[in-house]
This record gives sequence, structure tokens and C-alpha cells, in this order.
Amino acid sequence: MSEPGSLVRALSGRQVARNFHSYVISEVGIGIASGRLAVGAILPNDAEMMDRYNVSRTVLREALKTLEAKGLVEARAKVGTRVLPRNRWNLYDRQVLGWIQEAGPEPAFLQAFVELREMIEMQTARLAAQRRSAEQLRMLLYWLQQRSMTAALVEPFALAEFEFHRILCEASQNPFLRAAQALVEFGVVQAIAPQIRAGVVDFAGEKAALYQALADAVAQGAVEAAGVAMGAILAADRVWILGA
Repeated sequence: MSEPGSLVRALSGRQVARNFHSYVISEVGIGIASGRLAVGAILPNDAEMMDRYNVSRTVLREALKTLEAKGLVEARAKVGTRVLPRNRWNLYDRQVLGWIQEAGPEPAFLQAFVELREMIEMQTARLAAQRRSAEQLRMLLYWLQQRSMTAALVEPFALAEFEFHRILCEASQNPFLRAAQALVEFGVVQAIAPQIRAGVVDFAGEKAALYQALADAVAQGAVEAAGVAMGAILAADRVWILGA
């Protein structure tokens, strides 16, 4: 679950196909994210884990190396593989965010995320208004239309909303903002998930005018207006994400 759109697919319960390697990574990853594997705990030895997941030693070792690269575990000679605290995790990694999403993020985590999202996406909107290309504007308007047309369909709507935000990241021409697309997708998903639970049937309506205002500002090169419009979108999302 590392490619763009994988967090969106999880909204409707769909998961990407997994081989043995990705299966072990995901099982251990969600175990850590959910707290079933506690911080500071030492993972079972190789023989036990090979038996539990029915994989070879090679597959297990590669999976643990991947988890270590994401900051979830740390292997030490004569100690074993230890679960690391969240401040060591790579929270910009889409797969890590997917495990947190599956485990159910706690309120403090969501509060911190919302604060970061607002800083990133408001600046992204401003830069997109200043730097976007004609093709990027065309794609932005296309996904705006798709957002409206798929308003009653969870996954297609979420994908359209994510793509709208992703195009803004691309249009910013800033490589760091482009690299933050996993956070952008996580934000879209966290705003839509509580709407699903609340029985919302028209996902587009509440923010339709705000998204239109943002698209208009980007089209016109209105930098500050783009930031204001994005701020209004994120304020609406904040209510859903934080439940307040």
C-alpha cells in the first residue's frame, strides 16, 4: 500500500494485492501502529515469525529491513528487533500512514496532522496560482468536474478530490510540496471517513463553492485568494477530522 490512491481505496475496503514480502510488512506494520506490538517490545525470533507468517528467512529479513527503513523497528545484535516509538516513524511515508489509518489515529495525532496540513496546503495553493501551467489548470478543472459528477460515490469522489489536491502540489513547482502527496491523500481520506460514518450521501455539496473559488483563483493567478479559498476548505475538513 504505497502507490498514490492506495489510502483512498482503503475507504471502500479495497486493498492492493500482496505478495509474501508485503504481507509480512503490512502485518507487522499494522501491529505496531495499532499498539498490539508495543513500543520497546522485542519481536519474536526468526523461527517463530517464519512459522507465524509462513515465509522463508529471506522474505522475513527483507520485510524487517523495510520496516527498519521506515523507522518502525530497529535491529540490534544480541538484542533482537525492537519496536520504536512514533517519533522515529517516517510519517511522510504513505504505507506508514495507511497503517495508522487502518489502526485508527488518536485525536492528538489528528490535531497535529491538521496543523501540518494547513501549513502545507495553503502555501501549495498560493504557489499553484502563481506557477501553474495551462495543462495543470486544465487537469485541475477536469478533476473539479469529476468531483461534482461522482459526489455520491465514495471511492471515485475521494480519488477526484485527492487528484485535485495532487495537481496543486505539482503546479506549485516545489519538489518538497510534490513529495508531500501522501500527506495530502491522508488528509482527504481523514475528512471523508467521518462523513461516510455520518451517512452523508452528497460528498461534494458542502465545499462545492469553495473548490470552485479555489479553481478560479488559480486560473486567475490570484495568489492570496487561492490561499484564502484553500483555508476555507481546510477549515471545513477540520470540523470533520477533529469532530469539533
